[in-house]
Amino acid sequence: MRPGSARESTGRRTDGRGPDGRGPDGRGTDGRGADLATRRPARRDREGAFEFEPHRCFACGELNEQGLHLAIHTDPAGSWTETTLEPRFQGWEAVAHGGIVCTLLDEVMAWAVIGRGTWGVTARLNVTFRRPIPVGRAIRAEGWVVDENRRAHRAEGRILDGATGEVLASAESTFVAVPPEDVARLKARYGMRRLIEATDTTGGVDERDRGPAMDAERGAQR
Repeated sequence: MRPGSARESTGRRTDGRGPDGRGPDGRGTDGRGADLATRRPARRDREGAFEFEPHRCFACGELNEQGLHLAIHTDPAGSWTETTLEPRFQGWEAVAHGGIVCTLLDEVMAWAVIGRGTWGVTARLNVTFRRPIPVGRAIRAEGWVVDENRRAHRAEGRILDGATGEVLASAESTFVAVPPEDVARLKARYGMRRLIEATDTTGGVDERDRGPAMDAERGAQR
C-alpha cells in the first residue's frame, strides 16, 4: 500500500478513485497537462520499472492481429487499462461478449499480481455482470490484490464506464504463484527488461533501458 493511500485494508480505494488514484472517468494528468492514458504504459513491480518485448498475448500483446491490444499500467498498488471495444468483440448486437469481459478482468488482475513482484496463473475467476458493456464506448478496467502469501494471491477487479464511472462488471479471483525458477524462465522468454528511472528537469520520470532484467534469469536462453 502506498503511503497516504485512500485505500481500505482490502486494497479497494474509498475515495471513488481507482488503484492508481485517478478519478472515476479514468483520466489523469502528469502535472503538465498530458493525458496519462495516451502515454506508454507505466509498469513497475517491487523492484522498479520494467517492460516486455512485443508478444502475442490475446489481451495485451502488440503482435496479435486479432487481440485486444490493451495498454496495461501496473505497480504494486494495482493495475488499470482504458480501451474501447470494437464491434468484432460483441455478443448480442452492440454489447461486448461476456467472454471478452472476463478476459479484461482476468488480465488486469493478473497484472496486479505481476505488480507485486511475482507471477501467477488463474485458478479461480468469479465475475458479476452488472450492466451490459457497449462496444464502441470508452471503458476502464482495474485490478488489485487483496491478499497474498507464498503460494497464492487473491485479487479483485472491476470495469467502469469511461464517462460516468459506473461499475459495469466486477470480479474476484485466485492466482496460484508460479515457482521462482519458472518466473525466471518466463521473464527471459518474454524479454523482460529493467528500466532506470531518472527524474527529468520538468519533474517527470524518464525511464531508460537498463538492459536485460535479470538476476536469476540473466543469461537464460530465450
